[in-house]
Amino acid sequence: MRDAVNIVGAGLAGVEAAWQIAERDVNVRLFEMKPEKRSAAHKSDMLAELVCSNSLKAARVETAAGLLKEEMRRVGSLLMHCAENSAVPAGGALAVDREIFARLATERIKAHPKIELISGEVTEIPAGITIIATGPLTSDALAESIKKICGGSLSFFDAAAPIIFADSIDMERVFGQSRYDRGESDYLNCPMNKAEYESFAHELIDAQRAELSDADVQNPRVYEGCMPIEILMQRGIDSARFGPMKPVGLTDPKTGHRPWAVVQLRAENREKAMYNLVGFQTNLKFPEQKRVFHRIPGLENAEFVRYGVMHRNTFINSPALLNADYSMRGRENLFFAGQITGVEGYMESASSGILAGINAVHRVKNDESLILPDTTMIGALAKYMSSYAGKDYQPMGANFGILPPLSEHIRDKKERYKALSQRALEALEETIHKEA
Repeated sequence: MRDAVNIVGAGLAGVEAAWQIAERDVNVRLFEMKPEKRSAAHKSDMLAELVCSNSLKAARVETAAGLLKEEMRRVGSLLMHCAENSAVPAGGALAVDREIFARLATERIKAHPKIELISGEVTEIPAGITIIATGPLTSDALAESIKKICGGSLSFFDAAAPIIFADSIDMERVFGQSRYDRGESDYLNCPMNKAEYESFAHELIDAQRAELSDADVQNPRVYEGCMPIEILMQRGIDSARFGPMKPVGLTDPKTGHRPWAVVQLRAENREKAMYNLVGFQTNLKFPEQKRVFHRIPGLENAEFVRYGVMHRNTFINSPALLNADYSMRGRENLFFAGQITGVEGYMESASSGILAGINAVHRVKNDESLILPDTTMIGALAKYMSSYAGKDYQPMGANFGILPPLSEHIRDKKERYKALSQRALEALEETIHKEA
């Protein structure tokens, strides 16, 4: 393809970028090293593979995650379409069947006449207008090429939760219910009383962890959003009970009361043949995961589809390197998108791909960059990524704290979030109208 935009990496950000560019009638060369080579975390040969979880977070537009997804819908997101057509029950969240989600995305990308999918590892940054969307597990050779122009990179550690077979769960010991009955019993809940919880907590803290092979294993930096459950529990005996094991909004039908703590299980696919241990990212050794997690009520005989794993993630120092359109300062034909920029979360990564893709087209056409208002969630993430002024730049997901405050103070939090969402969507619509 002549005069094509290069995209390296066909994860969520790369797929969204490719779609936005192709839909604007510009050719795309989309490079993906799978199936010839995979990172440590990837298992499938399909594009847009979800690794750590199948949840895309809250669905309601009055939440930060829900607002981000609604903004993405309104700017023509491919992956929101795929998510809605692969959704599995998850209460107030949007969760997907990973295989269907990735298959839908792969089919749409491969079928687009403006997109050329090229398999194989890229070891040098291509010439021309290029988007680097290789994610947090960029191959070593390409990472070295990126370091030459970006300097040193930051890193943190990420973790994934175990998945178990549904038919190995003791359904007599668990109960189905979503918090506050949002959704039709979309989660299975493993209830614990105080003694069970405290015994489990001590076993978890004392369990043996897998060794990390990286140079900085003695003091690994772990991103808060993917904190291994055993590290969280070390912070205090009740830390998990106020985190992923919180029992609020749930009632055990056997007792008629709220449990002391719960482990929630979320369906991994539409058939509900597999369940994910929600919030149970871990770096325990595999035999220890089996031993300790078998202490969870209802999981005494659980069979594991996949054990939890921990791996290293890298991202560039974006505030010192990138503009709010995701282009590199001083090299405006080079864009970065996805987790390599320091956005955290599946949809956050995808949203950065959307904006980078749109602006790559602007670069092709010699138009001014599209900078979304920072009152929108997509725009606020881009602003945070490009202008964070603190000492320690860390990954950031969608949250209302990165939006500018409202002109009037609204005391009620729900009403305040509703007003922030309304303002964001109005600003986005106005920008889209001008763009058109």
